[in-house]
Amino acid sequence: MDIPFLNLQAINARHADELKAAAARVIDSGWYILGQELATFEQDFAGYCGVRHAIGVGNGLDALSLILRAYKELGALHDGDEVIVPGNTFIASFLAITENRLVPVPVEPDPASFNIDSACVAAAIGPRTRAIMAVHLYGQLADMRSLAELAERHHLLLIEDAAQAHGASSDGRRAGAFGHAAGFSFFPAKNLGALGDGGAVVTNDTVLADRVAALRNYGSDVKYRHLYQGINSRLDELQAALLRVKLKYLDDDSAHRRHIARRYREGIHHPDIQLPIVQSEEQHVWHLFVVRCAQRDALQRHLQAHGVHSQVHYPIPPHRQVAYPGLHGLQLPCTEQLHREVLSLPIGPTLRDEDADRVIAACQSFECPA
Repeated sequence: MDIPFLNLQAINARHADELKAAAARVIDSGWYILGQELATFEQDFAGYCGVRHAIGVGNGLDALSLILRAYKELGALHDGDEVIVPGNTFIASFLAITENRLVPVPVEPDPASFNIDSACVAAAIGPRTRAIMAVHLYGQLADMRSLAELAERHHLLLIEDAAQAHGASSDGRRAGAFGHAAGFSFFPAKNLGALGDGGAVVTNDTVLADRVAALRNYGSDVKYRHLYQGINSRLDELQAALLRVKLKYLDDDSAHRRHIARRYREGIHHPDIQLPIVQSEEQHVWHLFVVRCAQRDALQRHLQAHGVHSQVHYPIPPHRQVAYPGLHGLQLPCTEQLHREVLSLPIGPTLRDEDADRVIAACQSFECPA
């Protein structure tokens, strides 16, 4: 049998009885938006991340966008302000910036960790810079200590795009607790995935949390009283209830992901396949296991022929997308090389050791074209 890239059916089947009971509880309650399930999940997730507040929203993009929108409402950001962001990220990081009429300033990553390079951030800070958006790419924390020092020195906001890093930690602090605010995604394929779309903003800033909570709900703090021109982006009761179930198992799932990643790192020794470099075990929750290969497409075809499914995250960097013609002139050679070479191998909480061994064998048998 083929090895799927990620088996969501198997992942959710492990907790089928609990998930069905949670869904039935919501159905029977008759309350489906902004109810007790969401309030309880927000409390639980804030506690998990080690912050005071979590605000459930419709998806990960909205989480990032609402953070920036709230800071604009609070006067900390204004149209045309610049936000430094890694060039090698999913386009949502850019979209959150531009939909708030802010300016993304893409910088190169550290080629070893794939995460934003603090030295490149420092070089990019200018008179219009007001924020840094650090993306914890593939599940590994960015260098938050260096970025926090830069943000403090230059009086900048530090925002975490933690969409891929639920539970990643360093020095006893988890993703979401390092910056001024963070955005999470609960897209089904995430380490903490809903059975539909979902997201959350987490922060220690009560004023910001209150503003985000109002903005997600038509700009309203009290029913039919609208303080701001908000949007409709609310994590619904059903998804909150399902996420409450899955949150209990997140750390165990992360431990299994780390186990599979160690197996890959110990078993793949191919001269043409570059393995990811890990800063420390606790900092990485392995949302994706991403290798590099100069002949990436050939490697993917080879794996497919051996029944191993893989994916490319991501084939085209944001600054080369049709959606951003104004950024096409940027030269980000490291970013562009990564996007040509990266390939994600199967990893997940239900992947078996024997499946991992098949992935390893398939990688080891790859013959790089001349």
